[in-house]
Amino acid sequence: MKLDIPALVGSLFAFFGLWWLGAWWGADPSVLPSPIEVWRIFQGEIASGELQHHFVATLLRVLVAFSLAMGIGCVLGIAMGASARVNRWLSTWVILLQNIPALVVIVLCYLWIGLNEVAAITAVALNKTAMVAVSLREGMHALDPKVREMAQVFSMKPLKQLRFVVLPQLWPYIAASIRNGLAIIWKIVLVVEFLGRSNGIGFQIHLYFQLFETAYVIAYALSFVSFMLLLEVTLIRGIETHATRWRRATGTSGKPA
Repeated sequence: MKLDIPALVGSLFAFFGLWWLGAWWGADPSVLPSPIEVWRIFQGEIASGELQHHFVATLLRVLVAFSLAMGIGCVLGIAMGASARVNRWLSTWVILLQNIPALVVIVLCYLWIGLNEVAAITAVALNKTAMVAVSLREGMHALDPKVREMAQVFSMKPLKQLRFVVLPQLWPYIAASIRNGLAIIWKIVLVVEFLGRSNGIGFQIHLYFQLFETAYVIAYALSFVSFMLLLEVTLIRGIETHATRWRRATGTSGKPA
């Protein structure tokens, strides 16, 4: 999908316009500070180095947890989609992981493993792995059987089938998992940091929540939201375009079934 720059800019202006209007109407900075006030705080936190320190801590947790969830989830999803027996054995586990609240997983990991980075990363990765596995399993079920039969006729080896037949058709599902995964994982990371870490965006939000500093909470939240928006309009859209280029070339739909 091609990025619509005018629509993006217009949406951002509308968002900040409504924000400014709400701050002006409420006239209470302790409830809703103006964008200018939040920007001043944002600049001050950058100047002190605090924002960069906590931002990097959160980003590293997101990257590690995301990599684990995507790697394990893709392997499980492809295996479940390719084998009915594997799907029967693992589907119950996947359903359980999908329906256990993220907060429960986080608390249990902290209780069992301790208040450390291993527990934090494990809790976040567990919450996303099942979602990736389900998405890839459905992608496997949606593979074009004619293409698979053609590969068998030409006696393609399993690894070549995976590279040239399976993965190109799964790319839209992988791209969707990447987009949803990043959006969900960073929110769960904030909860993990809120409950049991000594640094990160979530820790700072918890700190300023206790101090009733609304402007600081918004400043730290928007720092990572802005980064995720930048990631969306650059990297993720590029991955999505790459994932669906073969479908556009053949005139088929680029959306997962």
